[in-house]
Amino acid sequence: MAIRIIAGVARGRLLEVPRRMTLRPASSRLKVALFSHLAERIPEAKVLDLFAGTGAYGIEALSRGAREATFVDTQPEAVRCIQRNLQSLGFAAQARVVRASAQIFLQKDGNRYDLIFAGPPYQKKHLRVDEIPLLSAVAQRLSPQGLFIWEFCRWNEVVLPSLWQISWEKAFGETRVWVLRLTGAPEKRLSEPPGT
Repeated sequence: MAIRIIAGVARGRLLEVPRRMTLRPASSRLKVALFSHLAERIPEAKVLDLFAGTGAYGIEALSRGAREATFVDTQPEAVRCIQRNLQSLGFAAQARVVRASAQIFLQKDGNRYDLIFAGPPYQKKHLRVDEIPLLSAVAQRLSPQGLFIWEFCRWNEVVLPSLWQISWEKAFGETRVWVLRLTGAPEKRLSEPPGT
């Protein structure tokens, strides 16, 4: 399984993938659509990549001009893999890699982020998914105009608390991605309207 950087200073470079881990990398079509939508928000952004796996989302953001990125994963092999990818691509000085659960990290970390990516493990079947604890914790770490990019199984029925508003969404295959902002937060115009 090859994961390639789509654009920016590391365009075309391949990421190392942990051999003994089961990963669910976003399809390239989905990543192209998502990062095209986020293009105006990435330069100089402070990025958090939760459930980071290979670090593909955060590294793509760094390649496109994000100021810094923090990567969080519970698996030691994922942490080592992300560190090697950052080193080989020359982004190590702009990054922090933390071995922790997303929930614990969000509770203990004192920083705020402009873009937060999360692709938690999911089961590919019809389920009612209650991620309110995660969503509540993310809300505390988001900057006033920040965006939360949430990847989940498109067949799941998701409980979305009223403090969140969907500003953009896409689905490819079994995966759906929502770009969320906090209700009442000032909306910063993006490159395309929601749902395109």
